Amino acid sequence: MSVSLRDVTIREGAQMPGREYAVADRLSAARALDSLGLDAIQAGFPAVGGTDREAIRRLAGDDDVTADVVGIARATTGDVEAALDAEADVVEVFVPTSERQLDHVLGASRDEAMQMAAAALGRARDGGAAVHLTLVDGFRTEPADLVAVYERFPSVPTITVADTVGARTPDGVRDLVAHLVDRGVDGDRLGVHFHDDMGVAVANTLAAVDAGAATADVSVASLGERAGNAALERVVVADGVDGPGDCAAALDRAALVPACEAALDALGESVDPRTPVLGADVTTHESGIHTAAMLRDPGTFEPFDPAEFGGNRRLVFGAGSGRGSARVLLERAGVEPTDRRVTRLLDLLAERGPMDEREASALVDAEF
Repeated sequence: MSVSLRDVTIREGAQMPGREYAVADRLSAARALDSLGLDAIQAGFPAVGGTDREAIRRLAGDDDVTADVVGIARATTGDVEAALDAEADVVEVFVPTSERQLDHVLGASRDEAMQMAAAALGRARDGGAAVHLTLVDGFRTEPADLVAVYERFPSVPTITVADTVGARTPDGVRDLVAHLVDRGVDGDRLGVHFHDDMGVAVANTLAAVDAGAATADVSVASLGERAGNAALERVVVADGVDGPGDCAAALDRAALVPACEAALDALGESVDPRTPVLGADVTTHESGIHTAAMLRDPGTFEPFDPAEFGGNRRLVFGAGSGRGSARVLLERAGVEPTDRRVTRLLDLLAERGPMDEREASALVDAEF
């Protein structure tokens, strides 16, 4: 089963405090992400303002963008009209389904909420858009009530169950998705959306896919409100380490890191150097024990080959390099690694380093 990945970077990222992504920035980010082969890109929330509407309109009208361009809408006529005015390919209606969200956010009964959703979906269809439905706080909704939504809207191709407040862990996610499938919900119609409040959004996404969900929302570098969402790059890499798995198979893996970096640059966002997959320090190695082994076999201290996902490995040599690293550098240059030569090379590395592998090899060629 190939999993449909829908990117929410732009829409979720714009909800973070102090963010005001311009139209041009959204277009650049979306085009970079589209190059990966994503199925859909949420470029904004049309009802909130002209920037969102214009970005969606221009992306939806761009013949070079192959992903569906999605505009989200509450289950209200005004929101749906704004999404239609933006000419979104898909209008994704969202509505609360948990008791506390129905009571404290919508102020309506479950039946009233479903009537609102039905009216919104009908208006979006009448306006010529494809439709999706997202169930807000779905993972804190009674399973029977979720099944009832799928049964009530059989013609909606994707209904997403959202872990809106990041309240679930992988075991519970797997159990709920499996339960829905067992109760007759078609996995091809079942989407998931996770927030990272407890740091398990990626694990939750993989658990949901493993249990039968066919669609997953992801965001570059986990950009999104509060702790963010399931990170696109981590989902793809983690799923592909033993694979490629269902998520990794759907995308151009060799373009993953460059596309994510381009999207971040376009939005003016950055990541901590130790951020998984995208952080510079994650594929940089300086420890003498590590570099000595990795000169022979990089996989010794790596879970995956960065080049497989468009990234780069960097071995650093300097004062922290050990005798093992020096021996391998000499051997690779065809120089016998005597104790004297190893000591001399370590002194040179400590004096002139830190340097990368190419520079270290050039040093050996020049001095030995």
